[in-house]
Amino acid sequence: MAETAGSSVETAVTDAFHQEWGRVVATLIAATGDWDLAEECAQDAFTQAVQRWSGDGVPSRPGAWLTTVARNKAVDRLRRRAVEAVKLEQAALRSPVSADGDEDREGAAIPDERLRLIFTCCHPALGIEARVALTLRSLAGLTTAQIGRAFLAPEATMAKRLVRAKHKIQDAGIPFRVPPPHLLPERLGGVLAVLYLLFNEGYSASAGSDLVRLGLTTEALRLARIVAQLMPDEPEVQALLALMLFQDSRRLARVDAHGDLVTLEEQDRALWDRAQISEAQRILSGTPTTLLTGPYQLQAGIAACHAAAQHAAETDWAAIAGLYGRLAEVMPSPVVELNRAVAVAMAEGIEVGLARVEALETSGALGGYHLLPATRADLLRRMGRRSEAAASYRRALELGPSEVERRYLMRRLHELDDSVTAERRVP
Repeated sequence: MAETAGSSVETAVTDAFHQEWGRVVATLIAATGDWDLAEECAQDAFTQAVQRWSGDGVPSRPGAWLTTVARNKAVDRLRRRAVEAVKLEQAALRSPVSADGDEDREGAAIPDERLRLIFTCCHPALGIEARVALTLRSLAGLTTAQIGRAFLAPEATMAKRLVRAKHKIQDAGIPFRVPPPHLLPERLGGVLAVLYLLFNEGYSASAGSDLVRLGLTTEALRLARIVAQLMPDEPEVQALLALMLFQDSRRLARVDAHGDLVTLEEQDRALWDRAQISEAQRILSGTPTTLLTGPYQLQAGIAACHAAAQHAAETDWAAIAGLYGRLAEVMPSPVVELNRAVAVAMAEGIEVGLARVEALETSGALGGYHLLPATRADLLRRMGRRSEAAASYRRALELGPSEVERRYLMRRLHELDDSVTAERRVP
């Protein structure tokens, strides 16, 4: 019984971390202005939760409990810093947290401290990758290793970027606030990148045994809706919300009963959330596909093509390949080219797409990216070149995919090995 109770508490703390980390950290940064202190005290609060909730039970409002404990810890630490007495006095005057953990939002231009945190992190004084990385760390609680994987960068490199970004914000005195309307556009690119990377980390988790981290996708969608309400005339903002909705609509079909990956081609489309698809289609309805120009508009257009197909065989791959071609022009990227190669393979022939994949492989632009050999393996499998496909699957496995992806690749590899063995037994 004790073991069951302990497991229940651990689950509650884990869920609270995914859902409340950003709120707790953002509230502490708003109150103290100290990024490192905010993260340290938030972490201490979650550690204390494991101990206290085991005896006292999980509170009815975990987020409020965590925010109050973390803020009290921050105040205690500031009080102990005699040389920072002035800072303590200032902190007491800033947006105090009430007993139930809710901030006083009277007169706030933005209805959530987390959104203030995003815009603060996305100050133009920071490089775009530093903006995104810092927000993913502070808002979502992603580890440095997870953020590094999102950027295809070594963990040590990402750690240095995070430290530099925090110091730059503090040294430059960048305020914790949303800029006035006329300055919003210059920060929009970083904000949208944050939201999309946050969504993607939840949609295809880079670590752990689960493919989807629902807390992150839900948080990204919630924040995207707020930004869309704030900036209704920005096509890229609306398109990003539509893109997230299209992708999230497939969530239930992306894994089977065992939690294993189900590819888009093999998904049961009856499980797709038609309400989300309809909402996304309404958002895009004012812009014909031929007039889509921005990167999020084009990606939303691609997702819309997939959503329109009732069966995989009905997918308009020619339209998707064309949209990827335009996306490659406005957002050049080897990952875009890899996706384009798949669309070309399905539209023009496997051999044509495979040639594009192998050209990417030769260029070295995606060295260490496991989806490159995985894609090559899939195309070779479709062509019946089983031995070559098996070698590519093994190469993909060597490059450290997530646990869910590893199980999928191993299953494909075993299918190929079994078929090759069966062929050898035929007299």
